[in-house]
Amino acid sequence: MAELIKIILDSSPGFSMPGEKKVSTFLNHYSYQVARRNIDAFAAVDHIYCDGILLCLFFRLLGFPVERKSFDMTSVAPEVFADAEARGLSLALIGGEPGVVEAARDEFLKSFPNLHVVYSHSGFFDGKVERDAVIDQVCELSPSIVICGMGTSLQETFLSDLRAGGWNGAGYTCGGFFHQTAQGGVDYYPAWMDRLNLRWLYRIYDEPKLISRYTVDVFGFLRCFLTDYRAFRRMSR
Repeated sequence: MAELIKIILDSSPGFSMPGEKKVSTFLNHYSYQVARRNIDAFAAVDHIYCDGILLCLFFRLLGFPVERKSFDMTSVAPEVFADAEARGLSLALIGGEPGVVEAARDEFLKSFPNLHVVYSHSGFFDGKVERDAVIDQVCELSPSIVICGMGTSLQETFLSDLRAGGWNGAGYTCGGFFHQTAQGGVDYYPAWMDRLNLRWLYRIYDEPKLISRYTVDVFGFLRCFLTDYRAFRRMSR
């Protein structure tokens, strides 16, 4: 999908902070493959940022100085939380298994005690009725920021549906961020592994079920990305 590459490149120069009321999502080499198969889910997404060192590396090898951005504590989450504290902005946190988002919220509040979290809910719903009810509740509360961690492309679709329901704020997807924080606190990654861009290796250590994502799925990413890049070059001529 040439348009996916174009959106990432257009997003790379800066970052959307809460005052801009934009919806931002973050793709790594695995979620990139999911996104290109579900491109309609990204209709209401304003910015797609490059998350994961492998995806960044390939853009850089092709001459694009893309900076890694991820909604976790090693990247943009502290900026968003600090800005929300400073301006008194309200937040809704949605995602993870039942109980996880509340545990993550408590960890956030240890480092950012003035965060104004007005709503939290798991990313699992007992059918469409409950999902619609959550959307209605969030729209009624109208939080300034919604952080959604359901995995690609469920999280993008949820934020899109919030917008369609009348919510007008800043939205960020965060994948497994709530789960990581609930389990390991705000300092989930060891500092030295973060500095060496070995976060992927720690994920394998912490969640062995992800090993195929960082081995077998890399080959699928290479095929998809190079196909998309050729289409992008043709489109750019």
